[in-house]
Amino acid sequence: MFSIHSSPIGELGTKNTGGMSVYIRELARHLGGFGHRVDIYTRLNGTKHNQIIALYDNVRLIHLRAGSNDYTPKLALYYYLSDFFRALEDFKKQEGLKYDLIHSHYWLSGRLGSWVQDHWNIPHIVMFHTLGIVKNISGVADDEPDLRIATERNLTRTCDRILAPTDREKENLLKYCHAFPEKIGVVPCGVNLDLFQPMDKSAARERLGFDKDESIVLYVGRFDPIKGIDRLLEAMAYLRTPKPLRLIIIGGDGPDTPEYQSLQQLTVKFGIQKSVCFVGRVEQHQLPPYYSAADALVIPSYYESFGLVGIESLACGTPVIATDVGAMRYIVRDGKTGQIVADATPRSLAQAVETFLTGSGFKRPSADMIRASVLKFGWSDVAAAVIDEYSTLIRKTNFEDLRQRSATTSSL
Repeated sequence: MFSIHSSPIGELGTKNTGGMSVYIRELARHLGGFGHRVDIYTRLNGTKHNQIIALYDNVRLIHLRAGSNDYTPKLALYYYLSDFFRALEDFKKQEGLKYDLIHSHYWLSGRLGSWVQDHWNIPHIVMFHTLGIVKNISGVADDEPDLRIATERNLTRTCDRILAPTDREKENLLKYCHAFPEKIGVVPCGVNLDLFQPMDKSAARERLGFDKDESIVLYVGRFDPIKGIDRLLEAMAYLRTPKPLRLIIIGGDGPDTPEYQSLQQLTVKFGIQKSVCFVGRVEQHQLPPYYSAADALVIPSYYESFGLVGIESLACGTPVIATDVGAMRYIVRDGKTGQIVADATPRSLAQAVETFLTGSGFKRPSADMIRASVLKFGWSDVAAAVIDEYSTLIRKTNFEDLRQRSATTSSL
């Protein structure tokens, strides 16, 4: 696997480390558990990690240099991919390695994967996680560069297989990247059902120091304009609840960053600064109490390829209020385990949250019933589906190689 710009053991919730890192880590862990050997290659960023880290049974994380080992913006990394490729070749020869398949994550890794695909003559499967052109269409963040968009379109033609997490993302690949439909496999993301389990709400709140009598709305994720935190903050200004209301925001790179300060300014603008608590980064294994303590998780994004935090929240028995992005329409049972906000305005978002906080017009299901709705998304099942994709691709590649050799022999 290639994950050049973002390490799967990076700090979740920071600028370049989100759901993709969770996906890679969990998928690799379960592939290893099934007996497959996985090497994940990422860029050396700083000096705190050994070159090779044994993550799980049969799974290694390998750091290679691309340019300096300091922080480098994602786009700038493109121009160091050739350095990474040379380091990869040296490492492979030194270790005497041979691989059956390349699985690239994100467009930068996909570009590297296409070189390796040609050089090693093995099949290449790509998962983009997000698409630059769809982010640009949302119009809420700085435009993704033409280089990214052109590379993504080229990769859809040159790779052997594409994994999409939803039918919606498959449609985006067909519409905007002109991918061939027969080349795309749809496999959802998963959730760690052992980690994300319901806890008693009162106990969770006591553990975290939250008032048992207040209404709590939760946001978990990176501080990126595409995540829509701005409209969630505006929605808070419209909310009217019988209990004191608090918004808990988890994620970000710290209070000194422009993103954090901009959000703080919005809380002042909307007059909600006393109702918003910026918790900062929280390690994934510490998230379940936050989900269980909340009355609802809100996903206000303009674009998601899937939306892992939504499935984590549901696994903890907490409803999800979300804009119609990613997998939300597939995993949220509208009006039962949460609500999809179709027009995504702050007022509509506030109305949906208020409905679930006050319990008006519906009977809220138990935490166990909410959790039951996502039990089919366990990582073991997801990994098994990905293995089917791998196996089919490898068999197809081997058959085509055999057919080409047979044709060459016949012509001789």
